[in-house]
Amino acid sequence: MTQVEAFEIWKKGAIEALDSAEKLFEYGKYDHCLFMLHLAVEKSLKALFIRLKNEAPPFTHNLAFLSEKSDIEIDEQMKKDLVEISGFNVAGRYEEYKTDLYKKATLEYSSKWMVRGKEIFNFFITKL
Repeated sequence: MTQVEAFEIWKKGAIEALDSAEKLFEYGKYDHCLFMLHLAVEKSLKALFIRLKNEAPPFTHNLAFLSEKSDIEIDEQMKKDLVEISGFNVAGRYEEYKTDLYKKATLEYSSKWMVRGKEIFNFFITKL
């Protein structure tokens, strides 16, 4: 697979993951919505990594690490937000953390992070 093909796969996956997050949010599946939001941001970052570095992205779900390795300039608030969003991945994947995310993922909390997550997603997508 070429880097161009890999880039297109990651970009398409990012857009589809965000669409899934939005649909899950509409149905009140907030914990799953946040997990998909993480996936959308991760895939957009990995597409951007390929675009900027012309190599395969690191095997990680850590968004702050990915942005650092991509040499993307972001402010401290975005770094903190990437750390918070990265937590949705772990909590959405592993049974011992799912209950914690489920309790945390209220309408108010999820609404806040959907808005912020989309801003971050769009920040990375516009750099593609």
